[in-house]
Amino acid sequence: MRIVNLLDRGPIDYLEGDRTQRQIHADVAAGRSEDTLILQEFKPTWTAGRRTKPQDIPDTTIPVIEMDRGGSVTWHGPGQLVCYPVVKLAEPIDVVKFVRNIETGVRRCIEDNWHIKTDIVKGRSGVWILRPGMQDRKICAIGVKTALGTTMHGLALNSYPDIESGFGKIIPCGLADAGVTSLEVEGAHVSLPDVAKALVPALEEALQENRQAGN
Repeated sequence: MRIVNLLDRGPIDYLEGDRTQRQIHADVAAGRSEDTLILQEFKPTWTAGRRTKPQDIPDTTIPVIEMDRGGSVTWHGPGQLVCYPVVKLAEPIDVVKFVRNIETGVRRCIEDNWHIKTDIVKGRSGVWILRPGMQDRKICAIGVKTALGTTMHGLALNSYPDIESGFGKIIPCGLADAGVTSLEVEGAHVSLPDVAKALVPALEEALQENRQAGN
């Protein structure tokens, strides 16, 4: 799997990253390129997926970019690793299985490297931290789309973002009864390059069965 690592550029404009993703997606879908993992960090940006409802954005003054991914509204910004696995899916295409495998890879990465117990929540995508007596908190959001049998968008893993300024103006993922956390909040102080170094092999292994033979 090819790796396109944009982290050395620091936070980039979200729409610039999206243009890069769409060009790579076109190449992978057409067979001109192999499956690709894009690693990047964005400037502060709010994006809204197809399931976003008006009440998910109570602060109507913030600029929100509407996107064609699944899920509701979320925030991207410094201290958060965004990874787009652009993968030509094996037949029969199973997007739910693809998302479940992303969750598995992220959980394995977090638990093996930083010994933080993670969970999944039935009916809710992403990777979660569940603790007795505390609100459920999402540490990694996932929103995926497929086109031409090839995936777009992906995951956002919180390493050390400013959670309040980023997520405090929205209802993250449209879940009013849940919160957001990060590796830093959970006790792991990790740079984005180190997060990426740990995450890439975990994702490659987890997504292997989703990939079309020959990629």
